[in-house]
Amino acid sequence: MSIGIVRLNHVNVTVPTALEAAAKEFYGVLLGLRQIAKPLGSRQSMGAWYELDGAQIHLSLEDGVNNESSDRHICYQVEDIRSAELKFREAGIELIPDSRPVAGQSRFFVRDPGGNLLEITQSI
Repeated sequence: MSIGIVRLNHVNVTVPTALEAAAKEFYGVLLGLRQIAKPLGSRQSMGAWYELDGAQIHLSLEDGVNNESSDRHICYQVEDIRSAELKFREAGIELIPDSRPVAGQSRFFVRDPGGNLLEITQSI
């Protein structure tokens, strides 16, 4: 018996306070996610919220976390994986090759300024 989940609401990622501006540039400009207003009651002056196809990505600030050692990730599907690779390279973002290819997908990984892992995929 399920609990009745109907959709994904949001995912929260954390970055150190010192990397807030770089993370906002990464999510808002490089990834092109649309920033949305935070509701009253949330920390208005810290981080940012973004929206993508009805789901939200919450960028929060948290010092002392080692995101670089984690394999937890968000996966973004793109229309053109070669174009996405080029944009990341042009932005100076290191691409992490797919060490475990999955049939029917072309994919690679990157880390945001806070060390959070992102999977970038295209169905083939």
